[in-house]
Amino acid sequence: QVQPVESGGGSVQAGGSLRLSCSASGYIGRNYCMGWFRQAPGKQREGVADINANGDTTYSDSAKGRFIISRDKAKDTLFLQILGLKPEDTGMYYCAARACYHYPRLAPSTYLYWGQGTQVTVSS
Repeated sequence: QVQPVESGGGSVQAGGSLRLSCSASGYIGRNYCMGWFRQAPGKQREGVADINANGDTTYSDSAKGRFIISRDKAKDTLFLQILGLKPEDTGMYYCAARACYHYPRLAPSTYLYWGQGTQVTVSS
């Protein structure tokens, strides 16, 4: 399997927005379920959003209301839009793929294929 590749991270001021992309060639088109994760310095990786093969979405409590996961099946691309960025959103953001019969959603151990991550830094 080709590794997913994230892009779109950067340094932004609090209150701004970002849209992260993940080239997920071979995953979305083959109906894998996809997720976004983040890892802040010194903290464990946490799941923030998941989208299944039907387009149903799941968000962590911390992501609800400001994070939007979406995909373009024709382009095998996954997106994560983050609105109203906060300094605590700083971290490395990863996309990952899971077989849709693997649960639970948003648990890192459920996902088999990972990208290298894209850094998001939010300044106050």
